[in-house]
Amino acid sequence: MICRWTTPNGVLDMNNIVLTGFMGTGKSTIGALVADLLDWQFLDTDALIVARAGITIPEIFAQHGEAAFRELEREVCAEVTQQREAVIATGGGALINPDTLALMQQNGLVICLYAAPNVIEARLAEEQNRPLAANWRELLEQRRAAYAAISHQINTSDKSPQQLAQEVIILWQSYK
Repeated sequence: MICRWTTPNGVLDMNNIVLTGFMGTGKSTIGALVADLLDWQFLDTDALIVARAGITIPEIFAQHGEAAFRELEREVCAEVTQQREAVIATGGGALINPDTLALMQQNGLVICLYAAPNVIEARLAEEQNRPLAANWRELLEQRRAAYAAISHQINTSDKSPQQLAQEVIILWQSYK
C-alpha cells in the first residue's frame, strides 16, 4: 500500500514509518510489533550498523569514537529511507542531525517516542551495552529540543507495547 500526502513543500512519501526518540523509549520493541501488524519489514538502524561494522556499538565507540559511529549511522539512515513499506527504528541520536531528520521526513512518517525520566531509568537499568547510558540524564536534556521539534509524539510510559503499536498504526492511517 502506497500513500502520499501533500505539503506546501511538495509531496512526501508516507509508505514508511520511522520511530525515533531517546534510548529506552521502546523504538525497537514497538517497531517490530508495528511491522508485524502491517506485514512490513522491520529495520533497526542500530542492528544494521552492527552488521555492517562487524562489531558492537560499544566497540565502535571505544575503537573509533562517537563521530565515526554517527557517520556510519547517517549512511545507514540514508540507505533505509530507500525502502518501501518499512518500519524503521533509529538510534536515539540519529535524527538529531537535521539533514538526516529531513531525509527521513521526506520518506516516511516520523514519530518520536518518549517516556518519563523514571521510566527511562528503569528500562535502562535492565539493559547493558549502551555506550551513552551512563550520562543519560544529561544526554536527554541535550536532545530534548530536537526531539520536541518532531511533530508526532507518543508517550510510551504507561501503555503496553501492543497498545503503542496500535497507536502508531492509527496515526499512520490518519495520513492515508
